[in-house]
Amino acid sequence: MKEPDEPSPHEIRNRFERQRDQAAKRRVTFGYRERRRALRDLSDAIRQNEAAIIAALTEDFGKPETETILTEILPLQQEIRHTLKHLKRWMRPSWRSPSLATFGTSAQVRREPRGVCLIIAPWNYPLILALGPLVSCLAAGNSAIVKPSEMTPATSSLIALLISQTFPPELVTVVEGGVDASTALLELPFDHIFFTGSPEVGRIVMQAAGKVLASVTLELGGKSPTIIGPHADLDRAAEWVTFGKFSNAGQICIAPDHLFVHRAIKAEFIAKLRARIAEAYGEGPASANLTRMVNARHADRVAGLIEDATDKGARILRDGGRDGNRIGPTLIEAVTPEMRVDNEEIFGPVLPILEYEHLSDVIDRINANPKPLALYIFDTDKRRIERIVQSTSSGGVGINLTVMQFTHPRLPFGGVNTSGIGAAHGEYGFRAFSHERAILRNRFSPLPILFPPYDGRKKRLVGLIRRFLG
Repeated sequence: MKEPDEPSPHEIRNRFERQRDQAAKRRVTFGYRERRRALRDLSDAIRQNEAAIIAALTEDFGKPETETILTEILPLQQEIRHTLKHLKRWMRPSWRSPSLATFGTSAQVRREPRGVCLIIAPWNYPLILALGPLVSCLAAGNSAIVKPSEMTPATSSLIALLISQTFPPELVTVVEGGVDASTALLELPFDHIFFTGSPEVGRIVMQAAGKVLASVTLELGGKSPTIIGPHADLDRAAEWVTFGKFSNAGQICIAPDHLFVHRAIKAEFIAKLRARIAEAYGEGPASANLTRMVNARHADRVAGLIEDATDKGARILRDGGRDGNRIGPTLIEAVTPEMRVDNEEIFGPVLPILEYEHLSDVIDRINANPKPLALYIFDTDKRRIERIVQSTSSGGVGINLTVMQFTHPRLPFGGVNTSGIGAAHGEYGFRAFSHERAILRNRFSPLPILFPPYDGRKKRLVGLIRRFLG
């Protein structure tokens, strides 16, 4: 596919200015009905272009059609349906009861649009991570400039076409291109920036937002640990770990990054895991069910992690092999801290397995590292599960499952510290793109009886109030 012409910084600024010029008017004209219409139009566009979406993701990743439907199209349509169902309630002003000091007033919170928003999407799930935040952005009444990843050119081009055919550019427009386009966008005074990507680039985005004091939502990544407890259902654990780790060739920000497996069940679990991987993906890297790495650079990076680990003493438990940009599911053990695979986010189909005996050692190791985006626990002992949850911090927790917390429309999705700032999806996404505006009306406030001059009577009244408040 021919690469798109990257717009100049001047053209990018013109697109931004066009949206900003309409911001004040949009606050009045882009109400509940208009927002619902925009969301329905987006849903219709996705449905009408489903075949093209599948083809684009096949071109960019070699992604299986069923996986595209399950992980890109259906969750996106669910997000739209959930938002349409609840939008009226989310938009409704909420009332607050008065305190003693504000007796005689009425208080209200209105969720209002932030204004012009920037959505920077990554390459690993290029459709839903571009258009999912757009659902929340439009629901909250904003306009948006969407920057898809240049690393998935077929999907990026399709998103640009889909958006241009669905929305006027003063409401939503797409800027394609690489680092130069992203840099030009980050120099503009957006009202809110929603970024999904690596912590390293997240820091750059936050620095740019700080220059104009824009609010941000950062969905980052990290090394999400998975604990297989001694009382885990091993068949279930093998099934969910295989799905969560090797879907999309492991290119998932919430994929299990490494496993802590209890010594008592390690051999049995590894046997079940190997069997489940073989059932799902076969023995080599050429399975029709296996997505390829996004490009040769990332395939080389993952292959380099394996080579570095084995050179430093790691043992291969399952060699997935490599065929071009396809790397088969690979299991390794005997991982040590000096190996890159133990320090870098893997973001590929390589799964280190670490043996443990005492749960406290696992908890200490998790807490010694940056807070992950996800933590997974497989066990049937409720007290052990609760101990892990209480003793650690992560963006989210999955118990006896993996990655599905992303698809739950009533749960906040987001990280903590280096794994992210803020939350997305459903009402949490709506609130991320909204300014919660406080409105206080005076009805019959008695407070003026305490205004200056502070004579003896007023001092006595203040004294009574202090004693009443303790």
